[in-house]
This record gives sequence, C-alpha cells and structure tokens, in this order.
Amino acid sequence: MTTLICDCNQTMPLDAKALGQSLNESLHVHSSLCRREAQGFLNALQGGEPLVVACTQEKRLFEDLAQQARESNPALPWVPMKFVNIRETAGWGRESAQAMPKMAALLAQAQMPDAEPVPSVTYKSAGRLLIVAELGRAQALADSLGDALEITLMADGPLSGVPAQDRRYPVIAGEWVGLNGWLGAFNLQWRRSNPIDLDLCTRCNACVAACPEQAIGLDYQVNLAACQSHRDCVKACGVAGAIDFQREPLVESAEFDVVLDLRSTPAFDRHALPQGYFRQDDMATLLRLRELVGEFEKPKFFQYKASVCAHSRNTQIGCHACIDVCSAQAISSDASRQQIKVNPHLCVGCGACTTVCPTGALTYAYPDVSHWGVTAKTLLSTYAKAGGRDAILLLHSQGQGQALVHALGRAAALKRAHGLPARVIPMPMWHTASVGADVWMSMLAFGAAQVLVLTTDEEAPQYLQAVQAQMDQVQTVLHGLGYPGQHILGIHALHERDLDAQLQALPPAPAQRPPAAKFALTRDKRSSLEMALNHWMSHAPAAASRPEAIALPAAGAFWGGVQVDAAACTLCLSCVSACPAIALQDNPEKPELAIIEKNCVQCGLCVTTCPENAIQTMPRLLLTPARLERQVLNQSQPYSCVRCSKPFGTLKAIEAMLGKLSGHAMFQGAAAERLKMCSDCRVIDIYSAGDEQRIV
Repeated sequence: MTTLICDCNQTMPLDAKALGQSLNESLHVHSSLCRREAQGFLNALQGGEPLVVACTQEKRLFEDLAQQARESNPALPWVPMKFVNIRETAGWGRESAQAMPKMAALLAQAQMPDAEPVPSVTYKSAGRLLIVAELGRAQALADSLGDALEITLMADGPLSGVPAQDRRYPVIAGEWVGLNGWLGAFNLQWRRSNPIDLDLCTRCNACVAACPEQAIGLDYQVNLAACQSHRDCVKACGVAGAIDFQREPLVESAEFDVVLDLRSTPAFDRHALPQGYFRQDDMATLLRLRELVGEFEKPKFFQYKASVCAHSRNTQIGCHACIDVCSAQAISSDASRQQIKVNPHLCVGCGACTTVCPTGALTYAYPDVSHWGVTAKTLLSTYAKAGGRDAILLLHSQGQGQALVHALGRAAALKRAHGLPARVIPMPMWHTASVGADVWMSMLAFGAAQVLVLTTDEEAPQYLQAVQAQMDQVQTVLHGLGYPGQHILGIHALHERDLDAQLQALPPAPAQRPPAAKFALTRDKRSSLEMALNHWMSHAPAAASRPEAIALPAAGAFWGGVQVDAAACTLCLSCVSACPAIALQDNPEKPELAIIEKNCVQCGLCVTTCPENAIQTMPRLLLTPARLERQVLNQSQPYSCVRCSKPFGTLKAIEAMLGKLSGHAMFQGAAAERLKMCSDCRVIDIYSAGDEQRIV
C-alpha cells in the first residue's frame, strides 16, 4: 500500500521520517498534491498498489484524475483508494507539532481493510408522492415536482388563496386517520366524511355560488359547522351528483412511495423518521424527493439471535430495553413467538438496541464489534509505536459529530480555537450509540487512557440516557477494582466552541492502568465483557483490600445475582425454565435452586415468573471465585409419596398446597390423601377405590 501525505501549502508540520517508520514505508511530504504536485499522485497510480491519500477535501479531484488517467491509458490498473483527514484532526491545532503519533495512527487506520459486507435491505419506489398540506401550498409544491413524480394531494387546513382550477393532480379530502410504512410502502388511511365527492366534482363552482352561508370554498369541501342545511348546493350540483349529505363516513386507504407531510401534527412522533417521510419543504428536501425513484439499498445493521433473548419466557415479559431505546420504533414485542420483532426497513442503524441488550441477542452487524476491536488496536498500537502517550479515543458519528470535529480544526487554523489535543484520536462510526460497555472496557484494556463519546443534537434523548447509564456501570466497576480517575466520559456539544472548551478541560489521564491486552473482541457480547473484565481484574491494584462485590447501578446492569426468600420459595423451579442465560439452575438429584452469577444478565424474567414473589434481582459484580461457581440459593427436603415412597415434590410445596386446599369441599377425605401421592399412585387409587362414583 502506498501512502501520500501533503502539508497543505505548508500549513501543518509533517515529519515524513517519523511517520514512515511508524507505517514501515518511505514517505515524501508534498505541499500541493492537489495542484502543482498532482503528478506525484498520478505516478503513484502507476505502481498499481492501493493508495491512501491524506486529504479528504480534494477527494473528488483525485478520483477524477484517476478516472482520466485510466481513460487515456486503458492498460493502467484500477487502484483502490482511501482518503483520510489528518489536517483538521491533527495538523491544524495548537498541539500540531506533537501530533505525529496521532497522524501515524490515523494513516494506519486508513490502511485497514474495509468491514465485511452484510445482507442488504431493499426499498423500491415508483415515485408515488403524497403531499399533505393546505391545498394552495400543496399545488405549488406539486408543480415544482410533477415532472419527476406521480403526485397526489391531500388537503389539510383552511384554504388560502385560489387554487388552480384545472385538475392536474388527484386530491384526497377527508379526515386523517393514520399513516404507516416506509419508503416504497406507505399506507395512508383517511375517513371520507365530507358530502362532496371530489372524484365526481367537475369544479364548475355552481355549489359555491349557490350556498347562502358561503360554507363551500374553492377546495370544494363543505364547512359543516357553517352549513344551515338549505341544500341549495345539492340542487345546483345537478347532473354531476357529487354532493350527498346522506353518505356514510367511510375509511379508505391508499399506497404511496414517498410522503411530504406539512401538517402541524406529524404522522410519526419519533426521533428517527421512516425512510421516505419528510416534514419540510425546503430546497434540499425537494431535491431529495426528486431522487427517490428506483431501487435503493442499505445494510441490514443488526443480527438477532432469539435463543438468548431475555425479552419473554412463558408469556412473561422480562427485558424490554431494546424496545424502549429504539428511536425509530422499529422493535416491537412478538407475543405469539415470545420474542422481539425488528423491522429492518424502519431500522436506521443507530445500534442503540445492541448496546443496551444484556445478552447479546441483538448485535451490530455493519461493521461488527470485531472490526471496532481491530480498529482500536491499530490506532493505539501505532500511536504508541510512534512515541505517543496517554491516548484518548474520541468516538463520534460520521454525521454531525464528524462535521463538528472538522469545524474545530478549521477554527484552530484561524487561531480561534485550540483544536483537538495531540493525544485525542478521533474515531468515526456510523452512530455513537452502536457501541457500549463491552467495547469501551476493551478499548481501555487495549491501551486507551480514556474513551470519549461525542454526542450532538442528532442523537435521540433516550440514546443519551442509555449511553450515560452504561458509562456509570463502567466507572463503578473500574473504581471498585481500585482504578481511580475518569476513564470514560461523555461530551455533548452543538458548536465547535463547546467542543473545544470541553476538550481543554478534560481530567488528567488515570495513572493506574493495566498493560495493553491481547484478546480480540468477538460478536459474543458476554464473552467480550468477560475477557475485558478478567483483564482488568487480573491487574487490579490492592487485591487484598478488594471488596467481595461491587454494587452496580440498577439501570442497565450487566452483572448480578438474585435474592431468594427461602420462606416464600416453594422450589417450583419455574424461574429456572424462564432464565434465558442458564444462570438459574436446578438439581436433578434433589430439590435445589442454584445460580452461576457470571451468567446472570439481570433481565428480571425470574422475578416476573415467580408465582410466590420470592425473587429479587441484585445488581452487583461479585469479585470472588464464587462468581464462576454454582451457588445454592434454596433447597428443601423432598416429599415422598405416602403410597410408594417415591419423591415427587418438595415438602414445602406439598404443605403449601395442602394448606390452601384444606377448606375446599372437593379435597376432603380420600381426595385430600391423594394430594400426598405421586401421579401414578393417584390414578391407581382413584380406580381401585370402591366408593367412587363413575359416569359411563
């Protein structure tokens, strides 16, 4: 792989020798690679090796140059190219002279292979656009889009101005009922309650002129509040017969591909709107609408493994964290199958559901967790090899987060801000909510002094709460293990000035840190958590004074046990069958309830399942070897059949049953005695009893 670096007209310091040593290649510093030294780029193409160009501003220019070179020389091989920004993220800032290790890390990341492809989700749109607005406004918008789209209008609100008399677009009039769906598959429902049928109306305006109360406007709808029932309009309608006050209200539906909804009350009250649904009529939206004809694809961002899902067992609901956090309302409870259901067409790929999932039933697929593990290791190891110390990983979105980071770099170049500190390494991802405690703890274990998560106003409020809850979990665990300081921080900024101020006020890097870990992140969330935790525990200071357990915040706890009220528990073991993580276990040899705390995900299914209300979750991280061992929570003497002496229940369960049925008329005498028998002896006793009455 060939790397091209440019100091952008000598506006940032570049040490080609130091960078080359870190990347194991020979580098040359250009100053005008996109202009006077463009031949250097063309010469690199001749080599046939993949290219990394340290410039994103002129990406389009370099791609055009490569295309022109291939057209003029068909024998020139196609060369894959990647572009990386080291200018705004490292070269422009008050600490740019100390930023060589960070530049090396960013260049090394750019040399990594792309994430593996995943299955895609397809949208098909024929360009059927529904515009919902005041009729005059809707017609004006339709006129600007009608050459590219098949448009239907829906009148909303009182008419202002005079609409076009010629009927160029179908018009839906009636009471809004609902809208659901996504790009290419929207379903509109409305109630047709107005006396005038717009399909029959000829727009002759006879009814408008005839109405004494002027209750009919040029939108050809009757204002029923003003109408005095003279019915002059019905007579005036004559042959057309479009007006019928006796018509029953009828709910109708229609399918659309794209929706422009300009009503004051939106159809979707959620942070992440469905693909193909728009709420504004600015120029950018209108241009986007014209493009939404054809077939479109996006990655299927998630994978779901129902077998370990902690949502539902035995008709009881346990964990619903993914449903609560989803800002697109793409996740729902599937009661018939006792699991969740994720609509891939509504999913926007934020990954918050995978972050809050305690078992790893939902995992982020594009890119997957292992990719982030390799990326973090590449950044941190290259940074350290180049002489950098106390690296901080700044996780930010590829949208507003990245724009904010670049804006800070430009402000620093103009001496209006400090810029990114030399030890802060930006790490863009599709969405900051897509990684959580397992990835953060691993990044810290791989050598990061701190992990920062940058959020802006593009993140839903519930994302911020979920991310903060997991940060609290990580900090509580690390502090409990004896690692002081702030290891994981959230930064919320809307302007580069806010970001700059918070970066300059960062707390010092924790002095006590373990050596860099060697393990690899896997798609199994619990395994990754366990490997990261073991690394931190094995290098924890002051092991002798370590507490037996660390109490964790209840919100989003990944570890814990359960507390069983032995006096109330009858050892029915319904909790064992409900446990999705095999944390609660029975004993086939005797009545016993046990737990392996390492497996417990604190989903609460055992609590909701227990008929005696004898179980409570206990969020904690047990630090003793008992966390990995089978611990008995409750046990009882077996109850033996009074007839054959075979154990068939627990003493407490049978005694509880006898006590509850002692006053029941059907369980007296011999019937009561049969409750003390096993199922086989009970049948034998019924058929051998001489005083039993049978109906044949």
